[in-house]
Amino acid sequence: MQDTSFAIHPGNKKKLENTPYHDIGDLKEFAKEHNLYRFTCEQGFVNILFYRDDIVRIVMNPFHKPTMKSSFAVVAEPEIVKVKIEDKEDSFSLSSSKLQVMIQKSPFRVNFYDQEGRLLVSESEKGMGFKESKEVICFKEMDPEDHFYGFGEKAGFLDKRGEKLTMWNTDVYAPHNQETDPLYQSHPYFMTLRNGKAHGIFFDNTFKTTFDMKKEKEYSFAAEGGQIDYYVMAGPSPKQVLEQYTWITGRMPLPAKWVIGYHQSRYSYESEQEVRELVNSFIKKEIPLDAVYLDIHYMNEYRVFTFDRDRFPNPEKMMKDLKSVGKRIVPIVDPGVKVDPEYSIYQEGIRQNHFSKYIEGDIFYGNVWPGKSAFPDFTKSETRKWWGEKHRFYTDLGIEGIWNDMNEPAVFNETKTMDVNVVHENDGDPKTHREMHNLYGLLMGEATYHGIKNLLHGKRPFLLTRAGYSGVQRYAAVWTGDNRSFWEHLALSIPMCMNLGLSGVALSGPDIGGFAHDTTGELLARWTQVGAFTPYFRNHSAIGTARQEPWSFGPEIEKIIKKYIQLRYQWLPHLYSLFAQTSKTGIPVMRPLFIEYPEDRHTFNLSDQFMIGENVIIAPIIKPDTYHRVVYLPEGTWVDYWTDQIYEGRKHILVEANLETLPIFIKAGTMISHGSIKQSTSVPEKNMTIHLYQTESGESHYTLYDDDGETFAYEKGEYLEKQIRYQANGNVIKLTIENSVTGYQPTWKHWTLKVHHATPDLKLIINGKEVDAKDINFNTESNIASITINL
Repeated sequence: MQDTSFAIHPGNKKKLENTPYHDIGDLKEFAKEHNLYRFTCEQGFVNILFYRDDIVRIVMNPFHKPTMKSSFAVVAEPEIVKVKIEDKEDSFSLSSSKLQVMIQKSPFRVNFYDQEGRLLVSESEKGMGFKESKEVICFKEMDPEDHFYGFGEKAGFLDKRGEKLTMWNTDVYAPHNQETDPLYQSHPYFMTLRNGKAHGIFFDNTFKTTFDMKKEKEYSFAAEGGQIDYYVMAGPSPKQVLEQYTWITGRMPLPAKWVIGYHQSRYSYESEQEVRELVNSFIKKEIPLDAVYLDIHYMNEYRVFTFDRDRFPNPEKMMKDLKSVGKRIVPIVDPGVKVDPEYSIYQEGIRQNHFSKYIEGDIFYGNVWPGKSAFPDFTKSETRKWWGEKHRFYTDLGIEGIWNDMNEPAVFNETKTMDVNVVHENDGDPKTHREMHNLYGLLMGEATYHGIKNLLHGKRPFLLTRAGYSGVQRYAAVWTGDNRSFWEHLALSIPMCMNLGLSGVALSGPDIGGFAHDTTGELLARWTQVGAFTPYFRNHSAIGTARQEPWSFGPEIEKIIKKYIQLRYQWLPHLYSLFAQTSKTGIPVMRPLFIEYPEDRHTFNLSDQFMIGENVIIAPIIKPDTYHRVVYLPEGTWVDYWTDQIYEGRKHILVEANLETLPIFIKAGTMISHGSIKQSTSVPEKNMTIHLYQTESGESHYTLYDDDGETFAYEKGEYLEKQIRYQANGNVIKLTIENSVTGYQPTWKHWTLKVHHATPDLKLIINGKEVDAKDINFNTESNIASITINL
């Protein structure tokens, strides 16, 4: 009966083995349209498009020909790629210079190989499938040596093998623990490390998606609707995967220097007087500070774009006075607009059709802080423009940074969010909130960032966001939400930030000290030590909890916290140079050790250490009443930052660390840069020091970057880039120093080179000329040789 209508009886659809999904079946037809390769299968359609030689996109739709329209996450346009096609009886292959896509025809299965013939991603018994409910799924084989990283903001250990992860932006106040999932961010992307090589997958589907990495022999990624739409990135190194992924979704802009200073927040500093007293305490105690945050109490009954003039009688003067002493204000702005016919923002939103609605035209209302509220439809470009322009209210006061919260969007109801039946206009391509939910925070971020940028006339804006999707790094820093003052949350924050960095979000950090619950002096001290080296450094605490300002636990704890906030400012030249690299490459400042040592299995799930750049290891204490810890040092020779003691790598060592000490190790044969302790980044840098940790032999390279720290002039070449190349041979050090870019004249006119582990017979050759011994200052107690060098 296969030649009758029985052949298409709905009960005859092929099933994916041991699943409730329908298999897309055998390949029936193939067609090439320009650079797009179209495959028609028995129960679905598949498109394949090379974006670069090392990146390929696969789109499957079971119901109609796939749309190649990308989500808002994707900024890359496909390049022209030369592809070799081979059509055999049972297989089909598409090959670029770096990737081969091998297709089995019956049933349709897709495998990916690199240029050396290594299998990267494979389907075998199971491939792509769907349900009549329009759920879609893709199965892949799992190798015993596979380790999985990324997935954005997820709790738990660094390696996500053995976990099931959901992407659905969710307001989670409590509980927060290792199994809390989902959280506020959705990044449907991961990197696989296998036998020292890496590749990546980005599943660009904005519905609620699930990654099941629990099984031993296979993993899957699925969505409640839409298409299977994923990119395979060939690597083969972890750094190359990061470059490829951030090429697709964009890279963070270079932050202003004040953004990477120390920030103080609380829910809430409730009055102008309290803010002024806070800032005066920082100044009096000589503790560096760059920004103070205003939570919801600064507003008039929680109306965004307002100030409560009883609590803050003169915000204009307050901003001006604080700016004069190098401090900035960052106010919170939520998406919920209070329903009030006398409130101009609500009036405009109604009259200009900016609020999210049901298909019948009724506005969706939900309760948040202001009570009954409407929510802008950020899928509309005209609404994003309107919302961005409204930030003139803040920029006219001198504000340069905004804090977006509650933008999942959070609503005080049983679902915690907007009704999924709301239909967003999406610039003429209507979509339900079920499909657009995960994009809401990203689109609000785009509106806010570009709105402020346009209003600041050349200054770099700052945006902090709680919710986001892949690509949010183009607009915002991310903090890890409403954590708690538990030691376990200090431990959780480290792999969370590392995996955010591996997901393109290089500017991230937790609430230092914990948001909810009551911190202790010891916990705050240890957490501040870690915070001094997380990319984003903000202390934040909740209403009704113990105060967390640096002086809150007495002089002893204050002294330790002050030391590490000051240390942050000393390290700013080094950190800023790394951020400049990140803005170009996507490789994060804070990174797991496996990024630099992908063949060392001791690094694969090392969750309580991290690296700053490629040569600094931070190994914090994350347990109470603990004054020692085991530290793993990978290949090479490592130097204790505090004592200059030398350790050989590829081993675990036991390190003593009293409450004042954060274990830090510098790789021998490399360099770091330091500035001076200052009360804020507004103080011009006068003293630049580059520390060189000498070795018997070897060579390395260091790039020091500097610019004005607050404008986009660097995009026009107005920056300084100093290249320092080092070669060691016994007591002879050769340095080649070149200012490769000189478009900016820094505030420091000369710099000091400090050579650690130097000997009295040191010979220093700079740019081919030996330095006169009398110009080298040698300290016999520390074995540090110093020389001053002009810019």
